[in-house]
Amino acid sequence: MASDLSMILPRVLIVSRRTVRKNKFVDFVGEYHLDLIVSYGAAPVIVPRVAGVHTLLDSFEPIHGVLLCEGEDIDPSLYDAELSDLSEKELEEIRQLHASDTAIDREKDTIELRLAKLCLERNIPYLGICRGSQVLNIACGGSLYQDIGKELSKKCPDGQSVVHIDYDNYDGHRHPVKVMKNTPLQDWFKASLDKDKMELWVNSYHHQGVKRLAQRFVPMVFAPDGLVEGFYDPDAYNPEEGKFILGLQFHPERMRRPGSDDFDYPGCPRAYQEFVKAVVAYQKKLNSMKSVPKGVKLDQEMEKKRKIIVRSFSMARDMYVTKREFPPSEKSYLQAGAEFLVSNTALSMQQEKRLKQMGATVRNAYSYLEKLKMNEERERLARNIMAKMPVEQLSDLMSFYHTMGIVCSELLERKLQSLSGS
Repeated sequence: MASDLSMILPRVLIVSRRTVRKNKFVDFVGEYHLDLIVSYGAAPVIVPRVAGVHTLLDSFEPIHGVLLCEGEDIDPSLYDAELSDLSEKELEEIRQLHASDTAIDREKDTIELRLAKLCLERNIPYLGICRGSQVLNIACGGSLYQDIGKELSKKCPDGQSVVHIDYDNYDGHRHPVKVMKNTPLQDWFKASLDKDKMELWVNSYHHQGVKRLAQRFVPMVFAPDGLVEGFYDPDAYNPEEGKFILGLQFHPERMRRPGSDDFDYPGCPRAYQEFVKAVVAYQKKLNSMKSVPKGVKLDQEMEKKRKIIVRSFSMARDMYVTKREFPPSEKSYLQAGAEFLVSNTALSMQQEKRLKQMGATVRNAYSYLEKLKMNEERERLARNIMAKMPVEQLSDLMSFYHTMGIVCSELLERKLQSLSGS
């Protein structure tokens, strides 16, 4: 029975955090997160933040959801920290005041950013709590305050400054926030919100936060100092359909009454409840896609066409990766692939959006060959730039093109099945 459940329950990946115990590193995840995931019907899978794990994420498939939570500061080089006006003296003061947070963990950064981008590419449900919301914002092109106290609080008018962290009272600390109307957060906490004030008192412990919110997101809640304490992607939020891309800077899982496990508000666990609902729906959607019969038998003429189209896509992929040209005699293969994609436009809105988000399709592969000849100088500059990139960035690029190849293969198989059935 246990083995059956392991195949049935959806899997939620959670990256561990490192600490020192008895002079040795140990990894951990807060039990509040695990309890809530389990109680709503999903199986948490802990991804250890040990060296090299970011290259092994395929081993954790199938991935039905990702929950990222607290941890150290994210490496400032991963966002536009160079625009900060903090002096070296101020940066040193921050390091001393927040010593436990400013010890950057680059391995955790790499693992979590790769998981966040994977969720965005595949529309896998993602819930970011505290640091997890910051990872999500950075993965989509947003930025952070390196220190709220130095960059935001000192600019606030009297009465609007907020204490976002209290090292002496982690669980008991609360500060007010204002919830925006017509957002998931309003729906979760509607029984506790006054329709005029729309105010909650939340628990948080962070000295960094969203500075520039990525364009795809909509704020759900603000602190009095103007800091965004929660956001979501309205185009990727529908738990019943397996859609959930959302970040919360505060900690609903820790908002409990003193000496009790009872929540401050009935809406506190809703983030996890709706997240798991989306995870379950996503798993069902994924399983239904896998259950489509494969290995359709084609007649000789159809098989010949299939091989030509596969050859076309293979050539297009090689062109992107190697930038080499093919003999004129083989250009007809590219033309065949281009005509196939143009003539078979029965893509769903979700599939079209997915391909656009990935930044490229092979729909114009034939014309792309001609453009290569006009862009030799740009290619030379690009090669020089890429030669200076660190291994991690080059690995991300390779992962991107690998994912694009998988998506194209899936769509090609569906089109061929549709073609053979008509």
